[in-house]
Amino acid sequence: MKKQALIIGAGPAGLTAAYELLRRTDSVHPVVIEAEPQPGGISRTLNFNGFRLDIGGHRFFSKSDEIMKWWFDMLPPSGTPSRQDPEIGTDLPFFPNGPDPLTEDDVFLIRKRLSRILFERKFYPYPIDLSTQTVKNLGIYRTLKIGLDYLLAAAFPLKPERNLEEFLINRFGKSLYRLFFKDYTAKVWGRQCNEIEASWGAQRIKGLSIKKVLLNAINLNRDSKQISQKDLETSLINYFLYPKYGPGQLWEKVSREVVKRGGEISFSKKVVSLFCEGSNLKGALIEDTGTGATTRIPIDYCISTAPISELVSGMDASLPEKARAIASALPYRDFITVGICLDDANLPNLRDNWIYIQERDVKLGRIQLFRNWSPFLVPRSDVIWLGLEYFANEGDELWSRNSNRMKALAVEELSRLGIIKDPACVNFAKTVKVKKAYPAYWGSYTDFHQLRGYLDRIENLFLVGRNGMHRYNNQDHSMLSAMEAVKNIVEGVTEKDNIWNVNAEEAYHEKGNLQ
Repeated sequence: MKKQALIIGAGPAGLTAAYELLRRTDSVHPVVIEAEPQPGGISRTLNFNGFRLDIGGHRFFSKSDEIMKWWFDMLPPSGTPSRQDPEIGTDLPFFPNGPDPLTEDDVFLIRKRLSRILFERKFYPYPIDLSTQTVKNLGIYRTLKIGLDYLLAAAFPLKPERNLEEFLINRFGKSLYRLFFKDYTAKVWGRQCNEIEASWGAQRIKGLSIKKVLLNAINLNRDSKQISQKDLETSLINYFLYPKYGPGQLWEKVSREVVKRGGEISFSKKVVSLFCEGSNLKGALIEDTGTGATTRIPIDYCISTAPISELVSGMDASLPEKARAIASALPYRDFITVGICLDDANLPNLRDNWIYIQERDVKLGRIQLFRNWSPFLVPRSDVIWLGLEYFANEGDELWSRNSNRMKALAVEELSRLGIIKDPACVNFAKTVKVKKAYPAYWGSYTDFHQLRGYLDRIENLFLVGRNGMHRYNNQDHSMLSAMEAVKNIVEGVTEKDNIWNVNAEEAYHEKGNLQ
């Protein structure tokens, strides 16, 4: 008789776990429970009458050959287009035997990355370089001050690094920190840098510094067209893969493969309780989010991508009160995207994939230009489809605004920034709110190691993915953690260190962006 694995969440980690179980063993039946009505988690793609919205913008690249092969088995990389089409980009790298992206749907496009910073109503490259335009924008005095402060920080670093502010100053100097990190970080996280632990910097940007940016600027191979680009820091990677119809296309394909191979996926349902006997979970209570009806199922394994705070609150295991207190107080940052459809004539010809908004007089944090990710996300050529990104805490003033008020804010801020001239050019808008989009590193996170220790003692519970591990993973990191969990199940291993080591080793770290 087959054993049953409950998989909580149908995002990248959960679906990878289900697929890998079916691929690697015939003795375990995966049952995936997803609260949303579609797969992908935060990597899902929402479709508004053909206008597709990618929540947050998801580049596909990885330093893992295993992940690259996994993706290519699902969606092959693009060959050269059959006709000249500047939006597809015939000058981009392509795979000679790949499918034609103009006629085939199941395909990864190959895109060239362009991202910039809007600061003081001027555009700067991201990451910052020392181009003529950058020096002109900053002015000679500020440029020299940045250089001097960096040299001082390199010669006399702050020791020990007690918070994120000191971490950033040590790597970029005071001037660059104050210009391009301090206010933007507060906008994204709702906290000042001196209130965030230095370990957050070690997790996200430990490999990037002025020195790395300068070395990249003089590197003759900086425009390398290799997709994995293993030798580059994440923020310096120039080319990436992107599904023709957005990231959700990949996870919809994986969902179909899971079901085809005999797995089970239930949408619009959630796990409300987990029942423990001794050191193992034995059952789960599943609730239909529409009707409220509940069903209890037996389980032999549980792979969870759910936020740990929610997971622990539903467990009847004899966890110490200390563990429950740590879990309930784990911090998160929530996310709002306002999709805005504009008349084409009312927007400058911007080729960016995304733009960071460093301006202090707006709440807006970032703009996605979806046509530049893939022209197939936008069904009409006479309009522009933008994603305006805001960061909030569930229940705060910004989060509590309804769709009409979020639309009004988005249009007003686009006008204030000078990106659009006529607010009447807006055709329609859609607001999407995502709870617990970003696990954060302050508050009770300082005691997270204790909570991990308690949960790891539950032998058949495996925590994977971004929220499952309370770690700001990329898609490939989340997938790798799921693969390690499946490996443990297949091999009968109850130790979890191999899972936690994903994105804790040098080769796995994302290096460069605070958001």
